[in-house]
Amino acid sequence: MGMTTRSEINFKLIIKFLGILLMLLSGFMAISVVWDVVYMEDTARPILISAIITFGVGLSFYQLTRNNEHKNIGKKEGYIIVTFTWISISLFGALPFYLSGYIPSFTDAFFETISGFTTTGATILTDIETMPKTLLFWRSLTHWLGGMGIIVLTLAILPILGVGGMQLFVAEAPGTTPARLHPRITETAKRLWLIYFLFSALLCVMLMFGEMNFYEAINHSFSTMATGGFSTRNDSIAAFGPYTQYVIILFMIIAGTNFSLHYFVLKGQFSKLFNNEEFRFYISLIGIFTLLFTLSLAILHQFGIEKAFRDSLFQLVSIITTTGFISADYLQWKGFLWFVIFLLMFTGGCIGSTGGGMKMIRHLLLLKNTTQEFKRLIHPDAVLPTRLDGKTIPSEIIYNFLAFFLLYIVIFMVGGAIMSLLGLDFKTALGSTAATLGNVGPGIGSVGPVDNYSHIPLAGKWVLSFFMLLGRLEIFTVLLLLTPAFWKK
Repeated sequence: MGMTTRSEINFKLIIKFLGILLMLLSGFMAISVVWDVVYMEDTARPILISAIITFGVGLSFYQLTRNNEHKNIGKKEGYIIVTFTWISISLFGALPFYLSGYIPSFTDAFFETISGFTTTGATILTDIETMPKTLLFWRSLTHWLGGMGIIVLTLAILPILGVGGMQLFVAEAPGTTPARLHPRITETAKRLWLIYFLFSALLCVMLMFGEMNFYEAINHSFSTMATGGFSTRNDSIAAFGPYTQYVIILFMIIAGTNFSLHYFVLKGQFSKLFNNEEFRFYISLIGIFTLLFTLSLAILHQFGIEKAFRDSLFQLVSIITTTGFISADYLQWKGFLWFVIFLLMFTGGCIGSTGGGMKMIRHLLLLKNTTQEFKRLIHPDAVLPTRLDGKTIPSEIIYNFLAFFLLYIVIFMVGGAIMSLLGLDFKTALGSTAATLGNVGPGIGSVGPVDNYSHIPLAGKWVLSFFMLLGRLEIFTVLLLLTPAFWKK
C-alpha cells in the first residue's frame, strides 16, 4: 500500500495540540500555589487566575478542533507546533509575574519567563530575595519543564501524541537524529524524563546535606538539571559553601551530558559512556581549561589552590554547560581569562543534554572534518571520510553543521549590531547577544555575573527574547517558519 504525502498544513491539528499543551501548563502553574500555603504569601490568587486563564484558552483551542480526525503530524506541523508552543507557554507563563504586580511590565515578565523555559537564566530581577517564594518556585519550575522539553514531557505522558511524535521530538531538539531508547518515541520520552526526574530528586537530597533547606534545594535542583541558572539568592551559588558548589558542579556536568548515555550507564553499559567521543571531548575541554584557569588564578590573583581550582572548575562548567550559575565574578579576573570564558559561551553541552549552545558534537565534527580536509589537500585521490565513534558521518550532516555554524555566527554579529544601535556599549552588546543566543545567562559588560538585564531597552529585551528562542530550538526550527518556501503547498 503506497504512502501519500501531504503538502497542506493542518492548522486544526496545530491548534488542538497547542490547546493540550496549554492545559498541561496550567496544571504545573497551579502546583506552585503549594508554596503560598507553606509561606502564607498571599500570591495564590494571581497564580490561580493565571492557571484558569491558561486552562480556559487551552480548553477552547481543544474544543474548537476536537473533531479533527487526522492525528499524524507532518514535518511542517511539527516545526509550527514546537515554535508556537514555546512562544505560547512563555506568554501565558508570564501571567503569574505580571498579574501579581511583582513584575509590573509585561515585557519584563515575558523576558523572565522565556529565559526560564529556554533555560537561559538571564534575569531582570534586581533583588531576587525580596520576591515571593511562590513566584520564585514557578520561575525555577519553568527551567525544569523547559530543560528536558515540554514537548518531550507531553509525548511521555499523553500517548495520543505518539502518532507522528518523532516530528515533534526532532523539531524540539534538531541537529542530529535523537537516540531511540525504545522503538516507540513515547517510550523514549518516558525514559528520558524518568532519568531527568531521578537525577533532580537525587540532587535535591544531596543539597539538603549542605546549607540548603528543602525549598532552596528543590529550586536549585530544577535550575541545575535544566542547566538554567536561576537561583533564589542574589549572590547565586556564591552564597553557599564548598560542599554545595562541588555537588552542583557534578550535576552540571551530568546535565550537560547526553541523557541517552545516562540511560546506558544506569543499565550497566559503562563502555557506552567512556567510548563516546563527544563525551571524552566534553570532559577533556573542561579538564584542560580548568588546569589553565587554576594556575592563572593561583599565580596572577594569589588565590589558594583549592579556591582557585573550585572557582575555575565551577565557572567553566557553568559556562560550558550554559547553566549560568555564579560562584565568582569572573570579570574581575585578568582580561584574557574572561575573554576565554566569553569564547566558551559558544561551546555548549553535549547533544541530547539539557545544555544549550552550539553543542560539543558540532565542534568535534567540524574539527575532525577540518583535519581531514588538510589530508585531502595532500592526497586528493584518497577517500577520507569523517568518522565519529567508528562510524562514517554522512556529508549531509557535515553540511548541516557548517550551515548551522555559519548561521549562528551571522545571527550573533547581526544581534551585536542591533544591540549596539539600541545604545549598549560594545562589550554589553556582544555579551548579551552571545549569552542569550547560547542560553548561557550571564555575559560580559553590564550583563556580567553580578549584574542583570533590567537596564536593557524595551526593544532590546524583545530582541534578546527572540535570540533565547532561537538558541533553545537550535535556529533552524524557528527560521524555517520565516522562509516563504515553508508555507508553499
